This record gives sequence, C-alpha cells and structure tokens, in this order.
Amino acid sequence: MTNKPNDKLILSSRRWQELLSPNQFAVLRQQATERPGSSRLNDEHRSGTFLCAGCHQPLFSSRHKFESGSGWPSFFRPLNDSVVETRRDTRHGMTRLEYHCARCGGHQGHVFSDGPQPTGQRWCNNGLALMFVPDDEKLPPPRTE
Repeated sequence: MTNKPNDKLILSSRRWQELLSPNQFAVLRQQATERPGSSRLNDEHRSGTFLCAGCHQPLFSSRHKFESGSGWPSFFRPLNDSVVETRRDTRHGMTRLEYHCARCGGHQGHVFSDGPQPTGQRWCNNGLALMFVPDDEKLPPPRTE
C-alpha cells in the first residue's frame, strides 16, 4: 500500500531505522532530546521552510523563527495547526506540552509559554527532527515509503 502525500505515514520501527540516522531515530521515534547548542539549525537565518526530517512535511517558516537562548531552534508558531499534534508529557518529573509531526508522528519538541508576541509561545524543536530548505530551492516531495 502506497501512502498519498497527505495521508498519515505509518512505517515500522525497522523501516524508520533504515531511513534515519541513529540520532534522528532516537529523537523522532524514541522521544530523545539532542544536546542544547548542538544543532546547526540554531544559526540558520536564511528565508525558507523547516520540514519534518522524517516525512518532509513543512512545519515552520523562517519568518516565525527566533533566538530563544535555549540552545534549540525555536519558533513562535507552526505553519498551521494541522501540521502538528500536541499531547501532555509528564516524563522527567515535570508536565510539559509535547508536539509531534501530524503526518508521521515524529517527535519534534515541546511548547512553552515564554515566547515572543504575537503568540507568547516557544515551539522548542530538536534540530535533528528538522530539515531546512531555503526559499530558492524546491521542497522535497513528501516521503511516501
């Protein structure tokens, strides 16, 4: 069965391991967190789109990125509400709002209420869970396998 671009992308753990690097697999499929300050996307300031590294769904615009000082790429909103899904995360002795790519379920990060206006939100993202495509380049097709 082949997934259409807008369908949910459901793959086996083994298939995800084949498609992703070990560190990407740990973040996207096992809810790991990369070390703060380790992502090259912290210093990405070109105009473009940030996509889910798992399925290539566009998640964030560079227009919504800001320097949070947290050590992770941060945005004050996703492209729209349909590209992410949130759920309560009570791991590590705290309560947080976790978000995932709505298409493939890949763990992206957490939402905090200490961001800039107009939303006051900080969508704190693991850089390993994202890929960046500058505006002058074509977006890759959605992963369908």
